[in-house]
Amino acid sequence: MGTIRLLGPPTIEHAGSPVRPPRGRKAWALLAYLLLTDRPPSRKKLADLLFADADDPLGALRWTLAELRRAMDARDVLTGDPVVTTLDDRTSVDVLLVTAESADPEPLLKFDGELLEGVEVASCPEFASWLLVERLRLSAAIEARLRETAVSLVASGQAKDAIPYASKAVAINPLEQGNHELLVRSLAISGDRQGALRQIAVCEDLFRRELGVSASATLKEASAVGPGSLSGPPLSGRAAAASQLEAGRAAIVAGAVDAGVQCLRRAVAEADHCRDTALRGRALAALGGALVHAIRGHDEEGAIVLHEAILVADQAGDRITSVTAHRELGFVEVQAGRRGTAATWLAKAQALAETDEEQAAILGVQGMNSSDVGDYPAALAELAESAELAGGCGDRRQQAWSLSLLGRAHLLRAEHSQANAIVRESLDLVRQERWIAFLPWPQALMAELNLMAGDVDAAVDGFEQAWVLGCQLNDPCWEGMAGRGLGMLSAGRGDHAGATEWLEQAATRSSREPDRYQWIHAHVLDAAITTALDRDDDVRAKPLVTQLAALAARCDMRELVVRAKLHQARLGDEQAAGSARLLAAGIDNPALTALIH
Repeated sequence: MGTIRLLGPPTIEHAGSPVRPPRGRKAWALLAYLLLTDRPPSRKKLADLLFADADDPLGALRWTLAELRRAMDARDVLTGDPVVTTLDDRTSVDVLLVTAESADPEPLLKFDGELLEGVEVASCPEFASWLLVERLRLSAAIEARLRETAVSLVASGQAKDAIPYASKAVAINPLEQGNHELLVRSLAISGDRQGALRQIAVCEDLFRRELGVSASATLKEASAVGPGSLSGPPLSGRAAAASQLEAGRAAIVAGAVDAGVQCLRRAVAEADHCRDTALRGRALAALGGALVHAIRGHDEEGAIVLHEAILVADQAGDRITSVTAHRELGFVEVQAGRRGTAATWLAKAQALAETDEEQAAILGVQGMNSSDVGDYPAALAELAESAELAGGCGDRRQQAWSLSLLGRAHLLRAEHSQANAIVRESLDLVRQERWIAFLPWPQALMAELNLMAGDVDAAVDGFEQAWVLGCQLNDPCWEGMAGRGLGMLSAGRGDHAGATEWLEQAATRSSREPDRYQWIHAHVLDAAITTALDRDDDVRAKPLVTQLAALAARCDMRELVVRAKLHQARLGDEQAAGSARLLAAGIDNPALTALIH
């Protein structure tokens, strides 16, 4: 059995012992690219990418492939044109185990170092750009699996065992408050309240020093949870639990969020007290969904509750609740930009789903994920099917939700006529349903389409209405989208100071909660950079480009990675345009293609 280690200093081992490494300073770079690229690359592409400076690029590639086969002790790998990487089941590759759902999570605790640590290929700038993106993406993938493992352990009553995984997530990404909150919860639920309080202090000092901001209130709230039930005291039996569940759902729909969440917490506690497993699972799923959708900053708690809902629903044989909880966990991961874990939860939900209503909801989240990644063919198909299924079964809110995202995808592809028709349909449904909590999103999309069509007055009305309502709802996503639009309006009028102020507001507000929707934050940053570069304000643009590039890479938002490269090219990076072309391969977006060529 062989082992290929590419995290940290790269090595190849046979029977537990390192072998002589492949010769050639670009061998490790070639191996990593072949293992991690989306599709088998042609020999010409590999030669151009890594061996363009050689007298015989294709010959240098052949020699390096032979060296890799020698080191791997395998003759039938890394062959053909395009070059196919075929590894047998006895070969373990650490970078592939990172995202493998079935893999034992314990080795994650031992992963140290970045991809190809110590390997730099200065003569290959396009590969260097690819490597930087992959380093960030894999670091985020490891972090996501560590978090997922910790949340699952907490939900199953093994909070003490969760602590090492939560601690490792903090070590990998210490500026993400959600990681600190998960560790605080693990410590508090395991009974180590002093440890939880110490971790809060560490986070607060770190955030003040590095970010100049305070940690949010949810961090301190996490330390108040002790061993045992996470819910309130029991009431008086099954009827009371069912009543509280229905009251909580109704309050959430009506917009009385705090009251609704309290009812749902009581429903969970009472169902547990009267030992009604099925009712407890439904109450947990409802509570988890409310924490995820209705209260900002509570995705960490919501994820733990949803994990617990799955355990309880499986015990009760409640397929419907299990589907709901799996889908909601997928939604949490999509918003956070954790693509691997998102895909896993959504695939499980889809395997369990039986009704059109369930499929519509799952396809909606899958389409959102595909669009965020930049896979537009998949997004358009998934969102269109979701909207059709939802319309057929009378779920008008799901139909409106999926149509809004379908419209967004067409808007991003500069297919404005299609986007206009679809977003207008979504907006009409939202108004008919009096879905005030969602209204600012299609309002902001419609306002942007009006702006592009030259109807400035309608755009002003739309963005301002979305901004005011978003602020009333205290929703950072809607505030970010509306603030971005108002910044674009100001820029179009030549009001550069106003544009800067609005875009700064949008960036701050869209990122103020630890459970932010990462795509919106990146979308705002992209607009702020474009506006700054259009007026030759390189000083303002440069740090924003750095921020966007890192965020887009970590969250696997491929189109925004490319746009960050294009911004770098405008700032004078001579190699960035070539890197953008490499990274844009496979992204089917005419608007992006027009920017590159």
